[in-house]
Amino acid sequence: MVSASRGRQSVRNALVLRYVVTVGHPTLLDVGRRIFFQTGVNMGVSNFFDFGSWMSLQLQKRLAASILKCGQRRIWMDPNETSDISMANSRFSIRKLVKDNLIIRKAVAVHSRYRVRQYHEAKRLGRHMGKGKRKGTREARLPAKVLWMRRQRVLRRLLKKYRDNKKIDKHMYHSMYMRCKGNQFKNKRVLIEAIHNEKNLKLKEKALQEQLEARKSKAAAVKEKRRMKEMKKDATLSASA
Repeated sequence: MVSASRGRQSVRNALVLRYVVTVGHPTLLDVGRRIFFQTGVNMGVSNFFDFGSWMSLQLQKRLAASILKCGQRRIWMDPNETSDISMANSRFSIRKLVKDNLIIRKAVAVHSRYRVRQYHEAKRLGRHMGKGKRKGTREARLPAKVLWMRRQRVLRRLLKKYRDNKKIDKHMYHSMYMRCKGNQFKNKRVLIEAIHNEKNLKLKEKALQEQLEARKSKAAAVKEKRRMKEMKKDATLSASA
C-alpha cells in the first residue's frame, strides 16, 4: 500500500515538474527543485544533480531569438551556465545575458557558391553542353524567332545610329531597312560592308556624272566657239563682197 501511494506521488511530482519546466517562473522553479529533491530521495537517488542542467530552455531561446532577430537554431547558450540562464524569464534578463556573452547568436552557416561559379565558367567555355546535357529540342532551347528578333534589332539599331550621325541619308536608310527585313544581311559586318559598297557606288556614279557634265559643257563650248568663228567668217565674206 505504501509503495503504491509512493508511486502515485512520484507521478504527480513528475507532472508538476513538467508544468514548472514549461512555465519557467522563478518561484515555481524553486518549488520544482524541492519536489525534485524529494522525488529523488523517495526514489533512492543518492547523487542529486542540478535541476537547471536538464530543464528545457525553450522560453529563453525564444526570447533570445526575438531580441537578436534570428531563428532559434542560431541561438547558443553556455552549457556551463544553464542554471543562471534558466532563471531569466524576461527580455531584460535575456539582454543582460547577451551582454555577458552567455547567450550568443551563431554565425550563418556558409553556403559556398565556389563550385557553382566554377561550373558556370566552364559552361561559358563550352563544357557540360554536350548531347547528354540537353533536355529540349534545338528550337525549344533557342527558337529561330528569338535569333531573328535579336539580329533585326542589332541591324536596325546600327542603321538608326548611322542615320543620326549623317553617315547615310534617309533614302539609303529606308533601302537598307527593307533589305534587312528581306534577310539579306546575316550580321552587322555584312551590313556595314553593304553600306560602304553602296556609298562607294554612289560616289563613282557622282564622279561619272560630273565627268559627263564636264564633257558636255566642254563640247558645248567648242561648238559655240566654232559657231562664232563661222559667223565671223560669214560676216567677213559678206563685207568683202
